[in-house]
Amino acid sequence: MKTTARNQFALAAVLLLTATFAPAQGINFTKTQLLTEQLAPGFYTLTGSPAVDPGHPEGAGGRIGVLVGPDGVFMVDATYAPLSDKVVAAIRKLSAAPIRFLVDTHSHPDHTGGNPNFAKRGVLVIAREEVWRTLSQPLPPAVAAVIGSVASLTDPARLPVLTYGADAQLKFRLDGETVEVIGLPPAHTDGDTIVKFEQANIIMIGDFYRNYGYPFVDSAHGGSFAGVLQALDKVMELAGPDTKLVPGHGTIITRASLPPYRDMIVSVRTTVQRMILDGKRRQDILAAKLTAPYDAKVPGGHDALPAGLGTSADRFVTEIYEELGGK
Repeated sequence: MKTTARNQFALAAVLLLTATFAPAQGINFTKTQLLTEQLAPGFYTLTGSPAVDPGHPEGAGGRIGVLVGPDGVFMVDATYAPLSDKVVAAIRKLSAAPIRFLVDTHSHPDHTGGNPNFAKRGVLVIAREEVWRTLSQPLPPAVAAVIGSVASLTDPARLPVLTYGADAQLKFRLDGETVEVIGLPPAHTDGDTIVKFEQANIIMIGDFYRNYGYPFVDSAHGGSFAGVLQALDKVMELAGPDTKLVPGHGTIITRASLPPYRDMIVSVRTTVQRMILDGKRRQDILAAKLTAPYDAKVPGGHDALPAGLGTSADRFVTEIYEELGGK
């Protein structure tokens, strides 16, 4: 198959999400700790320690949400498989109640790698139908070799048991909380979900928003920046001024952070579209440094990505260029 920028960045998506390029460069799971933060009564986040995950230097793996109470534990995302015992240990410091439910915000292995370990503990794994479909598909051998131990590609327990569509909304009532599981249009991937905790006034928003590095979509699995804009609009509709918005990576935010993020995507997208119409090619558009007005406010935006894949700023602009039909 001919190598194109689209193919390169589709493969890069998997590489960057697993960050396990070789044993010497991979994640040191023995040094990875889980940092617990309480955001509301009965609600906590577990975030991997920084500087051990080459793909996510701000914090290893995807952030986990945990609701605890007498009715049991409700989890959002499961991070990498080798961290499952540490996740369970961290939860046990919060509650001795059984872990009952696990919702995947999307299919990437830094969020779903631990699925089979929790399923074997009797946890019901819940996700979009698209997540089931992605996790059930074999990966190219080279990509499968890269993923290594962070997620099983064969264990049937990795697959969600309860699935739903893009327009679905599930409600759970436990531990004095109303939990709403809400499907989104294709954004970061084609199987994105947000999870709203009504009484706690918290929404777990997955990876279509991040404030470490520039926005990233997995176009190989249906993601698009057009969908990211719709997802941002949905969260702005649901969130109040004091709602805590919890992304899978980066720092916790409020609704006030979303309009500038949306405006940045629209501005860069509009400029790239104009440059394409003017006959500019990818190298010309990258040379224009379209993220310069935002660089000072985006930590990690110009840090070198693993495997010589440039920076997240260049990846962001390249993905927009490809989405808009650039050759």
